[in-house]
Amino acid sequence: MSQYKTTIGLEIHAELKTRTKMFCSCLNDFLETRPNVNVCPVCLGHPGVMPTINRKAIEEVIKLGLALGGEILNHSRFDRKSYFYPDLPKGYQISQYELPLVKGGELSGVQVRRIHLEEDTARLLHEGNHSLVDFNRAGVPLIELVTEPVIDSALKALEFGKEVQLILRYLDISDADMEKGQMRVEANVSVAPAGHEELGTKVELKNINSFRAVKNALVHEIERQKELLEKGEKVIQETRGWNEVKGITVSQRGKEEAHDYRYLPEPDLPPMELTTPEVINLEELRRSLPELPEAKRERFKQEFNLPEKQTDVLIGDRYLAEYFEEAVSEFLALEENGKSKGIQLVANYLTSDLVGLLKESGARIQDTKATPENFAELVVLILKGDVSSRIAKVILREMAATGMDPNEIIGEKGLTQISDESEITNTVEKIINENRDAVESYKEGKTNSLQFLVGQVMAEAKGRANPQIVQEILKKIIEK
Repeated sequence: MSQYKTTIGLEIHAELKTRTKMFCSCLNDFLETRPNVNVCPVCLGHPGVMPTINRKAIEEVIKLGLALGGEILNHSRFDRKSYFYPDLPKGYQISQYELPLVKGGELSGVQVRRIHLEEDTARLLHEGNHSLVDFNRAGVPLIELVTEPVIDSALKALEFGKEVQLILRYLDISDADMEKGQMRVEANVSVAPAGHEELGTKVELKNINSFRAVKNALVHEIERQKELLEKGEKVIQETRGWNEVKGITVSQRGKEEAHDYRYLPEPDLPPMELTTPEVINLEELRRSLPELPEAKRERFKQEFNLPEKQTDVLIGDRYLAEYFEEAVSEFLALEENGKSKGIQLVANYLTSDLVGLLKESGARIQDTKATPENFAELVVLILKGDVSSRIAKVILREMAATGMDPNEIIGEKGLTQISDESEITNTVEKIINENRDAVESYKEGKTNSLQFLVGQVMAEAKGRANPQIVQEILKKIIEK
């Protein structure tokens, strides 16, 4: 099985989040649950209607092209792609073929062939033995990014897809949520004997709707083709779908070629001249690009020296990364001492505790009431030992719910840390008397027993005792 080479090319579709659809003024509203509300004669494909080009959608595709280092073509146009399917109102799709908006580009070592713009189809809902059509999605602007066939494994294809999703979100041109159908992945897969210059027979995997499915479908299809070749059988050029339940790819139809779609220039839309500043100002669009994930990832590694997994969590959400930087800046303005430890604490409490609270409520980081300033203030209190880890979690939950300052919460909730040695000593003696086995275990050299006793004291003090003083007093009394 190892004597074969795998070649994968990806086609990634993503819905743009423009206010209106691609060729009409109907709202582009994915939150609309009522069927066939955002429709008009244009997106329903009525005879005699005239489409108009959504300028914002053009600009957003160009932004993606600039972000990936692609060539913005001087001349571009729309074409008709003819095929029949129940979710296609006109019997053809307005797309791009010979003259896309963007040619070339590169991301994570994968070469991009083209990025073009088209209209999305309607949505089919299958119920029992009949199907319903919802045209709300028909005409929504849809990016299609096509790579060169240069990816050699399912894992690399998965990583590329995730990075594209991240860039779409950083550019704020698509939410690219695969579960909501805002991003779909198709893959062309071929397997050939190692050493052969020619690629194997291409099989297309259509409309994969989750990253888990992307990886599983590719792994299965690669193995399926290898097994066929091992048996001396031929791989058939076809389109296959992914059956999530059975964990297999299944044949759907013969693979179409470009001539099957009978492409022709769209007669109702003019060709586009893109290099004139009065039409599309490329330099202005270039200046509007944010710092992209790859550059931000590298900068975070250099500036903050965080563990790789923690960096990935922060970079995985543009607004979470921005919140982190603001909180670090506020922390350094409040407290210069313990810089590296403080930055690590900001990252720890942000990526675990605050993100955990957001997941509980289904909120986003930009929705939280806990400001970066107050978050930094809480980290300073933790670093100075003024609040314990347990109390910090209580304070953070209150901050996220109310937006209050941590010191206000401490005063209002009576969470001031106990550092009085006599008060702590009384609690320590009580815990020692109740946990003689743990005391003996610590005397025998089992250091974990000391941490157990510290935890018991902290629980008895409802998290308010200073943990460092607790540990010192425990050691002192046990040694006596």
